[in-house]
Amino acid sequence: MDDLAVLAVRRLSAQSDLSLTAATTLSYLDRNGPERLSVLAARQAVTQPSMTQLVQRLEREGLVCRAVDDLDGRAVRVSVTDAGRALLAERRRRRRERLTEMLGTLSPGELRELTRVAGEFLPLLRRLLQGTADE
Repeated sequence: MDDLAVLAVRRLSAQSDLSLTAATTLSYLDRNGPERLSVLAARQAVTQPSMTQLVQRLEREGLVCRAVDDLDGRAVRVSVTDAGRALLAERRRRRRERLTEMLGTLSPGELRELTRVAGEFLPLLRRLLQGTADE
């Protein structure tokens, strides 16, 4: 199973692209809206200082911005910027393009078999991943 995850990430991500943690943090912010640093760190299973460094880098690159939390003036909430959303959209476009190229190398029979297996596998994987997303 590890091989499948590593292969998918390596083959579908560009070498000079964002780190996996940076990309998943941006995606989380895009889907869920502004969030506190401590929550982002917990969701990514990294230390708060590590998440602070990542957010500072993403902020320098114009991909996120930080603002004081309205409910707790001591806390900071991080949100994705328009540039961050544009980068995510471009990453998704490139990933779809690479996947299309890869699938184009399969024979019609192989593609049918892959489609059949994916139809059984993906719903199970989604259910398993949804369970971990709620933790």
